[in-house]
Amino acid sequence: MSMINNLRAAVRPSRPSRLSLRKDGAAYDATRPAEATTAVVDCAVYRDGARVTFERTLAPHEAIRQVRRDGGFVWIGLHEPSEAEFAGIAAEFGLHPLAVEDAVHAHQRPKLERYDDTLFTVFKTIHYVEHDELTATSEVVESGEVMCFTGRDFFITVRHGGQGSLRALRHRLQDEPELLAKGPSAVLHAIADHVVDGYVAVADAVQDDIDEVETEVFSPGRKGTPRGTDAGRIYQLKREVMEFKRAVLPLVRPMQLLSERPMRLVDPDIQKYFRDVADHLARVQEQVVGFDELLNSILQANLAQASVAQNEDMRKITSWAAIIAVPTMVCGVYGMNFDYMPETHWKFGYPVVLGVTVALCLGIHRTLKRNGWL
Repeated sequence: MSMINNLRAAVRPSRPSRLSLRKDGAAYDATRPAEATTAVVDCAVYRDGARVTFERTLAPHEAIRQVRRDGGFVWIGLHEPSEAEFAGIAAEFGLHPLAVEDAVHAHQRPKLERYDDTLFTVFKTIHYVEHDELTATSEVVESGEVMCFTGRDFFITVRHGGQGSLRALRHRLQDEPELLAKGPSAVLHAIADHVVDGYVAVADAVQDDIDEVETEVFSPGRKGTPRGTDAGRIYQLKREVMEFKRAVLPLVRPMQLLSERPMRLVDPDIQKYFRDVADHLARVQEQVVGFDELLNSILQANLAQASVAQNEDMRKITSWAAIIAVPTMVCGVYGMNFDYMPETHWKFGYPVVLGVTVALCLGIHRTLKRNGWL
């Protein structure tokens, strides 16, 4: 609560800006030590779809003043800012304290919220981790977060995690001035499309992993493979799919709202593009839900196979125990020290007893094998 109170105080118009410029022109928080680095990755002003060039890099508070004087919008990108680093930007742009708290501390589920004249959107980025062989400890997907503040004349992105860089996306958008001319909502669409396209690529890669596990589980005659070793791999893959699922499913509703409900901060022409993003997301949602159900089936089948294999082992052990019981019984009888034992004084008594014992064992073995126990 103390942080929220501090942020509420920070957004008061009378509060002076807490951002200054370093000697190299980049922005930093004036409340931090001079040697502290800034979380601002890029700060640019866009007017009529083109990036406006200045003699030096503008601080966020200077950029928004340029925009409010000459038009256009400012796009500020940050990476894992601290409370102190983000407080000055929150004050300059009047961001809501609750949204600021979510952006700083991360670990939020995908969502879309409106605070006064600002849209706050949370995306979870998913990156596929390449691996030579899927094991019980393999990391399949790696997640990050991108928080977006969309205003009338500004767009702020707060990124968490090592993946999901927006640098290439920014350059690609700058090559499409007619799209950037639509304002901040065009950037919001581009990020949503970028994130969902990442989901599609990850879904295809995870599908290959699931196909590989499924083939190995149901392939016949896997000699030399210890039984039950696939269970750990399947369970690990299921855990990774669950992380993927937590990124995709909560985003469905926000994309539906952006594509269907008119919003003042979303250009009507851009809203049509959100429909395409929503369609792609729906396809990924179906895939992820199918992955979860398929992995449940594969895990159950693997456990059933392990149970069947254990039953077969027990049948074999029981069969050999039955065969060994015959000579054990005969040897037990003739091991007793009685004077009147059958065939003890007959010349062929010893080989006859051995022959009968072997014949009985062979008969039992043949019977058990014909019945599938051996």
